[in-house]
Amino acid sequence: MTMADDAQDSSAGSGKDDLPDIIDLVMEMGRPAEQKKAPSPPLAGTANGMERLPVHLDALADRARDYVEAANSANTRRAYASDWKHFAAWCRRQHLNALPPEPQVVGLYITACASGAVTGDKKPNSVSTIERRLSSLAWNFAQRGQPLDRKDRHIATVLAGIRNTHAKPPVQKEAILPEDLLIMLETLDRGSLRGLRDRAMLLLGFAGGLRRSEIVGLDVGRDQTNDSSGWIEIFDKGMLVTLRGKTGWREVEIGRGASDATCPVVSMQTWLKLARIGHGPLFRRVTGQGKAVGAERLKDQEVARLVKRAVLAAGVRGDLSEGERGQKFSGHSLRAGLASSAEVDERYVQKQLGHASAEMTRRYQRRRDRFLVNLTKASGL
Repeated sequence: MTMADDAQDSSAGSGKDDLPDIIDLVMEMGRPAEQKKAPSPPLAGTANGMERLPVHLDALADRARDYVEAANSANTRRAYASDWKHFAAWCRRQHLNALPPEPQVVGLYITACASGAVTGDKKPNSVSTIERRLSSLAWNFAQRGQPLDRKDRHIATVLAGIRNTHAKPPVQKEAILPEDLLIMLETLDRGSLRGLRDRAMLLLGFAGGLRRSEIVGLDVGRDQTNDSSGWIEIFDKGMLVTLRGKTGWREVEIGRGASDATCPVVSMQTWLKLARIGHGPLFRRVTGQGKAVGAERLKDQEVARLVKRAVLAAGVRGDLSEGERGQKFSGHSLRAGLASSAEVDERYVQKQLGHASAEMTRRYQRRRDRFLVNLTKASGL
């Protein structure tokens, strides 16, 4: 995120697209003295309007920066920063101030988003995008100690009208079913490290019903890296995945498959053994023409790219064009595939996916019997 150089640039008419962000301010406090822009005596004013902490508190400030970053995922922080720049740039063009938060200004902004009048492409934002932008603004205002009243009529009533006018049914990703997954696995090279890694990722993502960030965030063991979102443990009967999610920690049990060729546990053991990974990130980049494994963790976008590549290579949904398949399939397709194909009591699927309600789980089930309970006949008709 980009930090403005002067607190006086806090109005949108200053020519800056962004305002000082709370994360950047904490990071500035946490930098070693020799890396700061200019030496300052304790408690002297900084360029961003905050007071400089005494040097002996630098270590604590640095830890505070880490905790601020850990409060939200990297994807969430990027979205917050992007939405704030979007709003600040619109304010500047309209000769309006972004601070303090004015409900009338925010109401006009979301109206512009819905009508496609924010940027030159005249493309209206979807209702879900507008709701996300509003949440981002509320977060950014709150971090600056100036909360936004989202219940104010200038915001709440306008947003209700936008929902009533523009809301559309949610667009769901296509589910990857077991028969699709088997063909996709055959397109991967079993004789290469990259192919072994990709097999393990697809099978783990499907059998565990995991999100793409959960897949790449795993470590081999507990407490091995700072950016880990969990770890795995392998037992005789299966594999236990411990995950840190949005609502806390949860455990996902993955049993062994009927065949070694399609067993997620065997696939994981093979990848770890041949890639010689015993500590740290579970899934990493394969380098050196596919003959070496790097130390860095894969980014979650790699899961979506893998799914799209394998879907195209396997000819899944061949009735669709390549572009259409690219839009319909993503990392979420693995999660939807498990929910749609596991023929067990619904509550077990709900637990595996980590959903708080059965209704959320049903949204993932693409081929369930929607008419299993027939209230028409039950009522006597």
